[in-house]
Amino acid sequence: MRTMHSLAWLVALGSLSVTGGAMAAQWNLATPYGDASFHTQNTQQFAEDIAQATDGDLIINVHSGGSLIAHDQIKPSVRRGTVQAGEIFLSSLSNESPIYEVDTLPGLASSYEDAYDLWQASKPIITQMFAKEGLMPLYAVPWPAQGIYTDFKLTDASQFKGLRVRAPNINTQRFIENLGGLPTETEEADIPTAFSTGRVDAMITSVSTGEAMAAWDYVSNYTDAQLWLPKNIVFVNKRAFDRLDDETQQAVLEAAKKAERRGWQASREDSAASAKALKEHGIEISKPNEQLAADLQAAGKSLFANWQERAGERAQKLIERYRERQAAE
Repeated sequence: MRTMHSLAWLVALGSLSVTGGAMAAQWNLATPYGDASFHTQNTQQFAEDIAQATDGDLIINVHSGGSLIAHDQIKPSVRRGTVQAGEIFLSSLSNESPIYEVDTLPGLASSYEDAYDLWQASKPIITQMFAKEGLMPLYAVPWPAQGIYTDFKLTDASQFKGLRVRAPNINTQRFIENLGGLPTETEEADIPTAFSTGRVDAMITSVSTGEAMAAWDYVSNYTDAQLWLPKNIVFVNKRAFDRLDDETQQAVLEAAKKAERRGWQASREDSAASAKALKEHGIEISKPNEQLAADLQAAGKSLFANWQERAGERAQKLIERYRERQAAE
């Protein structure tokens, strides 16, 4: 556990801001993802872009791999101002509101194009929700579409019965339960240990995570079900942002726009490269057969109906905006 002294030091470090350019403002940005992740690389480039655009007047120190703060403590820490910015898996906030689950609803947005429309439709609501806590979203970037890793050929939902499946958020847990499986919450970094100790038999995640975690060491098959494209979101403490001068604020917002565009492209590229790596290491990649596709669709429809009921009127408006964007294209 970090001492109060070290936390106080972080607050002091991050709040340094002397007018006239005598001293650079220092921000700390915490992310749970390692340096090899395209998300972290994009976030580090975001920080470099800001340093360059402001001639070093704002320096953002990216603390990767959960080295500064654990994943579940990043948002509270940014809200308190212990650190100025953070990156999290957006759907990890599902326990706060069903709205945060929207990008993990099976079948709602299964392509990058649909996922982008969904983000644009949900961004106003999420921005309002963050603002109530003194936070401001900067940008969001998706992971590649989620599929199912098993050590056998997956053909129908009956194979999920009794299967312990890694589920990183509550919506994935519900989905697995609808299929008859046993959801198990496991952080990404703990995946290899979870498999080796028998706590997990299978997992729903992307080709990127599978490649990063060397999935070929413990599974043999990947069903490319294109279930959903969940996002990471990078956000900032609004008070810290407001303390910046107008020019620096604009530099942050411009760098965020670039980071979002770059990140979505990086996700596409990483998806292709990771799928290739899985195949090269002996993972068999296949699309769901007709029976499995029907089973997944049925489980997804049940989940979506439940979500609409829980999320209420705001969810309905969000989905309406999403459908309107799709219809206009």
